Amino acid sequence: MEDPELVRIARTHPCLSREANTAFGRLHLPVSPACNIQCRFCSRTLNKTEQRPGVTGKVLRPEEAVETVRRALELCPEITVAGIAGPGDTLATDSALETFRLVHEAYPALTLCLSTNGLMLPDYAQKLYDVGVRTVTVTVNAVDPKIQAKIISHIVFRGVRYIGEEAAAILIRRQLEGIRKISALGTIVKINTVLIPGINDAHIGTVAKTVREAGADIYNIIPLIPQHDFADLPAPTCEQIEKARAEAGKYIPIFRHCQHCRADACGIPGRGDLSAKLYGEACAETFSHG
Repeated sequence: MEDPELVRIARTHPCLSREANTAFGRLHLPVSPACNIQCRFCSRTLNKTEQRPGVTGKVLRPEEAVETVRRALELCPEITVAGIAGPGDTLATDSALETFRLVHEAYPALTLCLSTNGLMLPDYAQKLYDVGVRTVTVTVNAVDPKIQAKIISHIVFRGVRYIGEEAAAILIRRQLEGIRKISALGTIVKINTVLIPGINDAHIGTVAKTVREAGADIYNIIPLIPQHDFADLPAPTCEQIEKARAEAGKYIPIFRHCQHCRADACGIPGRGDLSAKLYGEACAETFSHG
């Protein structure tokens, strides 16, 4: 990472470095209402209490984003990053792209960041770069279709629903293609992998090596939250997490300070979330998996 601007971003993005994680804030704008895959561990919902990904108190329209950023900066001037992490996938609709366009025009100094499952990343890579996105997180849980097929129920790709290893192979191919494209443009790429005991825990080193070769810069292991189809699986132990980090660390730098942030998170990680003050009462919205 030799670009001075990318170095600056890495030093001030709370999800990319330990030092930034305790000094700088991030705002998640929950503008993405739909998803194009169904993971067996994923339970997306609207509430104001659960502290985990896929949860928000309300879903915003893109045109509400600029005012939301303004109010967030009043609550937490240390915010350096405006990101989109759901509650659905950021690239399943055009809502994230339009939101980034509006926010970048109004607040060009903010780092723009999104999280995605990567299915549509090859199609959106150039568009995201053009509206100012410089950090992207892709969730890659396996690079072997046999393993990935155990983690996802289905995908919806170009209007067609796929299942099994066919769905898994399409998703993996698109993820790696997207990582290569967005990385080559000059974007920092972080990989999230959900550590699922008995399913992908022996596969972490292979995932890390593969995404690094595709252009990823940093790797984050997220312990499984047992829920949905995986409600009966055990969460990984601290020993299992450290073993996975050690395996991945042979190939790629590791981020160790993930906070399991909500899709409407606001503030400095670990210092208390400001989303309730920012967003107020929840509103009813629908959510779909394609």
